[in-house]
Amino acid sequence: MTQWRLQALKYEDALLTDLKEMLAIKSVRDDAAATTDAPLGPGPKEALLKFEEFAKRDGFRTGNYKNLVAYAEIGPEDAAESVAIIGHLDVMPAGDLTKWDTDPFTPTIKDGRLYARGASDDKGPSFAGYYAMKMLKELNIPLKRKLIFVMGIDEESDWTGMDDFFAEMGEPTMGFSPDAEFPIINGEKGNVSTVVRFAGTNGGTYKLVNFEAGERPNMVPGVATAVVETEAAADLVEAFNAYLSENPQISGSATISANQVTFTLNGKQVHGAFPESGLNAGTYLANFLMGFDFAANAKGYLAFLGDAAHDDTKATKIGAAKHDDLMGDLSMNVGIQRFTAGEDGFINLNFRYPQNTTAEAIEGFVKAALPAGFDAQAVNEGHAMGPHYVSGDDPLVQTLLQTYRDHTGLPASEQVIGGGTFGRLLKRGVAFGAMFEGVPDTMHQVNEFYPVADLTRSMAIFADAMERLANN
Repeated sequence: MTQWRLQALKYEDALLTDLKEMLAIKSVRDDAAATTDAPLGPGPKEALLKFEEFAKRDGFRTGNYKNLVAYAEIGPEDAAESVAIIGHLDVMPAGDLTKWDTDPFTPTIKDGRLYARGASDDKGPSFAGYYAMKMLKELNIPLKRKLIFVMGIDEESDWTGMDDFFAEMGEPTMGFSPDAEFPIINGEKGNVSTVVRFAGTNGGTYKLVNFEAGERPNMVPGVATAVVETEAAADLVEAFNAYLSENPQISGSATISANQVTFTLNGKQVHGAFPESGLNAGTYLANFLMGFDFAANAKGYLAFLGDAAHDDTKATKIGAAKHDDLMGDLSMNVGIQRFTAGEDGFINLNFRYPQNTTAEAIEGFVKAALPAGFDAQAVNEGHAMGPHYVSGDDPLVQTLLQTYRDHTGLPASEQVIGGGTFGRLLKRGVAFGAMFEGVPDTMHQVNEFYPVADLTRSMAIFADAMERLANN
């Protein structure tokens, strides 16, 4: 194992140089700026072309699929079997910039940590994997199977282009995605978003003018804002301050202008696969407002968010809770919440579910949980995925676990998570790395980081794993 580590150290500076250049690209999906040539917006396209530029520079065989997927490969071109490593270059929005200690798109190393949006999800781990394959190439390691490194640019949303790419190229024999944690993720829960849609109608003595929380289905909203119109503005502010005092885990402010109160509530933004570790600012704000005299859909919207969906990440209150021994509990994240008076609004509920329920059943539970008088429709939308599992006895899983044990001296066994990775694109696909035990998970959070030493450590493990998978 020492030789892999020593070789990886030789590449650390070059890896950091390329990675910093990639992290500076704001590769957030932007549908409003999408074109035929840049179907997900200019940022993701720029990141993809930069990866392609690196791969050509380094002498790989390369390809580009509709500016949605790019790849680099080595090994025998006519090999009957192949191993895919699948990363992604798109990143989540940075969120509230005032909460970052550094600019999220100016990569900064402090105390051995590389800070930037995408440092841990997934540009950092992806580049550790890419450099591992570069190391194999430059060391002239013999390969029986072809190695193909695939980069997508829509993992955080709809996985656009990935299914079509593999359908056209042909499914690799096996593979892994460096987009989770060590020692392995060989099971992933199902993933579906149920969207509640309605008209922004009002009534009562309080009027909900506007309510906003969340940016993506797979992020727990860290900030929520609302504007309420009322003749009792001062009393409403006083009640809000009392609510904050009763709930010290959150913070916020309220200001009065004429007969309108503008609220800001701060929770804790985290990855939507682990909503129990966050504080959903939107449902907290709705929980406060629902006690006042709203009517029509404003009342139903606040009641659903503030009661049925509030502080219940297992979805017990709406009746959708499920558990199985392999995949654990269903989880629910109330990711995006929008209400504007006189316009159409929506709530996006993202579910990660085990094998003993279905997306259709979840949709039914959401419909049944809508409050009386809330004139709304609930339907599953977007990129839905069923549960995925590769047996712990599969040679792919056993090889990766043994590689991890050999490099760390630590015990390792199979794991199932709520997160979804590109590993599930393959029947024999898993997630492998690159977060080590004991490192704080900052994916989708402010001040996202990845330890520099772990980049090199991951590079060594990935190189060894690729060589074993390609030859055994």
